[in-house]
Amino acid sequence: MREVLEREDKWDVDDRFEVPDLVSCFGAARVDEDTVDLVSEYYDTRERDLQAHRVLVRRRSGEDDTGWQVKLPAADGRTELQWPLTDKPPKSLLDLLVGLSLGKPLEQLATVHTVRRRQRFRVDGSEEVYAELADDRVRAWAGDRLLAWREIEVELGPAARSMPKAVVKRLRAAGARPSRHPSKLAHVLPMPPRAEPESDAARALDEYLDAQVDAIVAGDIGLRRGQDPIHDTRVAMRRLRSTLRVFSRVLDESAVGGLEDELKWFAGLLGEVRDCQVQRQRFTEAIDELPVELVLGPVRSRVHHDLQAVELPARAAVGEAMDSPRYLAILAVLRRWRDEPPVRPGATTAQIRKAAEKAQRKADRRLAAAMADDSPAAWHRARKACKRARYAAELCIGLPGGKTAKRTVKHYKQFQSVLGDHQDTVVAEEVLRRMGVAAGTTVGENGFTFGLLFAREQRIAEECRARARELAG
Repeated sequence: MREVLEREDKWDVDDRFEVPDLVSCFGAARVDEDTVDLVSEYYDTRERDLQAHRVLVRRRSGEDDTGWQVKLPAADGRTELQWPLTDKPPKSLLDLLVGLSLGKPLEQLATVHTVRRRQRFRVDGSEEVYAELADDRVRAWAGDRLLAWREIEVELGPAARSMPKAVVKRLRAAGARPSRHPSKLAHVLPMPPRAEPESDAARALDEYLDAQVDAIVAGDIGLRRGQDPIHDTRVAMRRLRSTLRVFSRVLDESAVGGLEDELKWFAGLLGEVRDCQVQRQRFTEAIDELPVELVLGPVRSRVHHDLQAVELPARAAVGEAMDSPRYLAILAVLRRWRDEPPVRPGATTAQIRKAAEKAQRKADRRLAAAMADDSPAAWHRARKACKRARYAAELCIGLPGGKTAKRTVKHYKQFQSVLGDHQDTVVAEEVLRRMGVAAGTTVGENGFTFGLLFAREQRIAEECRARARELAG
């Protein structure tokens, strides 16, 4: 499998459109022109579950750029994954998409035939393509639906930083308009339009939920690719759980169901892995700070192997869960939200703000209780309440008066950071205690250094509590 970052702008044009001269826009030393004939067969589930998440699968054949391709949304464009040309989708491709397809089979839904006239711009005598303009004449069919159109694509090469403004200006002046369709598949098979939010409050809630779904979908793909989006996926699930709880009165209960509990289950599995990552980095940095003469015995080896003994089974549990009907049921709920957001009709800004303010008052009460109790459990409860207050305020930034919400986010983010460090020390102390006991009873090892690390964590915990009190004023 090969990976390519795709950065392109698409433009709608008519048959009379004349491609402007863009050579000077790219500072090109040479322009190569040719024409290629491409046939793309698009695959999806019958319900178009992949397209709903802005993921495309196609089998392309032609003079070049042949093979199976999966296009994934990315922050700075689209990520294109490529496989060699075969008759059927490769198993690794199907395995990658089993979560987003909800385990359903992929079918050929549309065929697109493109006659592409290309201009490839090269600079500084390099053979590398700096940018490519594609003038596409397209015929597409899906079932009994047949369409023909013309469009322009301008794609940047790896060396280009961003699309030159002059390119956009010249294309507009020539009569091109930004495409109404994100892809050729969307042109021939557009997704059903989502209902427009009825209010600013509904729009803000819808957009916030959608952003978390995007992150969870990206996490699913990343995990199946063997990447490590553990932290980002877990945070998105936390944000989503928090939103479901804080704003429950403006959400459709039938559309949400028991999702909060299910997200807690899977996020807990991710947490087992994440805790090992955090502790490994934490202990490694702490050992690096110690004088060499105070690191007695194979301390680093003990840390590595003990944490690995926890992390490997935890990762296996995550992988097993991701193939389970229980996990696919979570993704099925999120898929339905793409068509029908779970926001109740009539949601108002006043309701959103009232719920967010309630979360803030609860966080303040939990902080006061923690300072009075001073137990790890009380501080942990305060931390979770501060996270919910922060996430609720994040959602309110998109409403009128967003500056106040930004200050609220900053306020509770400070508490969340300090109390997050405190919770890490609580976990670290227990792990170090076990490691110290094991080292002290193993021939050739010594528990001394683990005692030093334990004392360090206790000191950090005291500093965190003092900092939290200082923030509270």
